[in-house]
Amino acid sequence: MPADLSGTSLLPLAEGEVHVWLVEPEAVAEPLLATYAALLDDGERERHRRFHFERHRLQFLVSHALVRVTLSRYAAVAPEAWSFVTSAHGRPEVRGDGGERLRFNLSHTDGLALCAVTVGTDVGADVEDSERPGESVGLAEHCFAPSEVAALRALPASQQRERFFEYWTLKEAYIKARGLGLSLPLAHFAFHLAPGAEPRISFDARLPDEPEAWRFVPLRPSARHFGALAVRQSRELPLTVRCWRTVPLAWETPVPLEPPREP
Repeated sequence: MPADLSGTSLLPLAEGEVHVWLVEPEAVAEPLLATYAALLDDGERERHRRFHFERHRLQFLVSHALVRVTLSRYAAVAPEAWSFVTSAHGRPEVRGDGGERLRFNLSHTDGLALCAVTVGTDVGADVEDSERPGESVGLAEHCFAPSEVAALRALPASQQRERFFEYWTLKEAYIKARGLGLSLPLAHFAFHLAPGAEPRISFDARLPDEPEAWRFVPLRPSARHFGALAVRQSRELPLTVRCWRTVPLAWETPVPLEPPREP
């Protein structure tokens, strides 16, 4: 069944803006899920069928519907009509269907999916569930930059897990914006965090890049979720971020960006 967006006006999206769309997959029920399934292309349907666990099938279906419906808020293309190409490292991009300059990045975890959209600018997004099991500081010692590990260890134990997810989401957002995936070792660049200041990045000699060419936005979309955006844009230019919560094809509402809590 084609998705009906005929009564919805296109949203303006200018250079220097990032629009962020959030959906809780568990908030979506039939018959909307059947509508979402009809939006997917053959490759997406096959990937959807392969998931063993129902929660993973739901995350995939809702997050991919989110991408298609979100892109159709910015171009006169039906959600089911979008087609995508995938880079050598797995990043999907719009194939020229009327939205050639639209760039997007998708992330999902238990309880939340996030899609970030820009015009003509590389963007990366990550969202993580802080309630997932795992020894966060031990993982950081294996894959973070030494300065990040030292900063983590300097915090009280009660604050280390939260700071871990702040670092992790920023690092994931950056490598996704670069479109190179984990071929970029996480230890080759470091984030520097200070209360009330935008995160800054530095690179070691093994990773040529310009710190001033990137902007970073920490997100806290819920009490349990951490997120981050990475945008390839000069720090000298203004950056505007707008955020919506949505159930695609049902409702959407603008929400404020919630800053991360102070350490």
